[in-house]
This record gives sequence, C-alpha cells and structure tokens, in this order.
Amino acid sequence: MTDTATDLPVRTPLSIAVDGPSGSGKSSVSKAVARSLGLAYLDTGAMYRAATLWVVREGVDFDDQSAVAAAVRAMPLVQTLDPVDPGVALAGQDVAEAIRSEDVTRVVSRVATNLDVRAELRRRQREIIDGETRPGGYSAGRGIVAEGRDITTVVAPDADVRILLTASEESRLARRSLEVRGTADAESVAAMRDQVLRRDRDDSTVTEFTVAADGVVTLDSSDLDFDQTVAAALQIVSRAAHVRPATKA
Repeated sequence: MTDTATDLPVRTPLSIAVDGPSGSGKSSVSKAVARSLGLAYLDTGAMYRAATLWVVREGVDFDDQSAVAAAVRAMPLVQTLDPVDPGVALAGQDVAEAIRSEDVTRVVSRVATNLDVRAELRRRQREIIDGETRPGGYSAGRGIVAEGRDITTVVAPDADVRILLTASEESRLARRSLEVRGTADAESVAAMRDQVLRRDRDDSTVTEFTVAADGVVTLDSSDLDFDQTVAAALQIVSRAAHVRPATKA
C-alpha cells in the first residue's frame, strides 16, 4: 500500500462505491479518493473491457451468448488494486493499454450487456471488495473504492459510502475527448459523441447508472474542476464514514 493517505478521520474498514455514466470522471476521481485514504481501487469497467478482449482473442462469436459467458467464466484475469498504478493482466500478460483500444471500446457493450457475463463479473467484484475489508488484501484491511456502472445498486448496495458521480453531457464529452484524443475541440468532441452516448444507451438496458438510488449521494461535477470534484467526494465520505466519538457508559 502507498503512503499517500491523508489524516481524514474515517473509520475502517471502509467500502466506497462510485457509479456514473461515461466521461463523468469515475476512474480518475475514484483513484484520487483511494490514494487519499490509503484504500485499494477497483475499476470494474476495466474488468468488462478485459472480458471483451479475452472473448476476441479466444475467437468466440459475440452472438453466441452462452459461449461468451463460458469464455468469461474461464478468463484468467488478475487486477492490481494499487490506485497509483492499477494493472490488468490476462493469462499473465499486461493488457492495461490493449483494453483501452478503440477496437475494444467499439464492442465492449456486446459483452457488458450479456446477463450471464454480468453475473460472473459481479461475483468476482464482490469477492474482491469483500477481500479488502479483511486483513491480507492490498489495503491490509483498510478497505476499497470500487467504481463502475452498477456498483452502488447491484454489486455493493451495502457499501459504507455510495456516490453517483455525474456531469452534463457537454462536460462528459469534452472530458472523454481530452482523455482519448488529447483535445476537446469541436471535431474531436463530435467524433466521441456516438461512442460515449451509444455505450451509455446500450448499458442502460441492463443497469441503472444515471439516477441515484435511495441512500446514494449525487455529486454533479459539471462546474467543478478535478481537484474540486475530489474534494467534494472526500467531504461526502467524511460525512458518511467519519469516526464517531465513543459514547460514555
């Protein structure tokens, strides 16, 4: 575990779930929160991307949903939970860069909308989250920040802190354009529009990630910069999981 934790007085073990649409900043904000609190970090979106890459490499037909699910159940995936340097490996090979390719991005929804695939990956995600609340994991039992599209409602509805991180469509498109293309000019934003909005539209057929469920705190980052968004997220965590003074007998 890195020694970047702040003195924010929160109880541990601590589980934090962050949900939201594409381009809302889930990954970067979640990593920053995990670094600040000395927690592990789980990118569940990377898990779906890795599953997609695995299916492609195994030569499985996307239309054969049973075969796709079987391939994913057998997938030898290892994710590194370090928020400073999260890693993804398939069969011992580093695929952290490969899973972000446009080839994977174009077809990831075909795997992510397979209900049997979702059931398997949710099982793995819960196993990782539970493991980080006990001694022996990456965080030595301090806890984890897990982010994804259905973390707050399906995977970890009992997390100590649940946040829906959202932003306006304009802001999300600009951020994703900067991330992928290095610029947010009109041409780049237009090129990203179909990719971002189609992915949200496809995934919304199997999960809800645009409206906060009961007990989930909405954080709208449309008018916030990155540091302000991280600070706002940490305030939410502090309010929800602060260390309470011991009561006198």
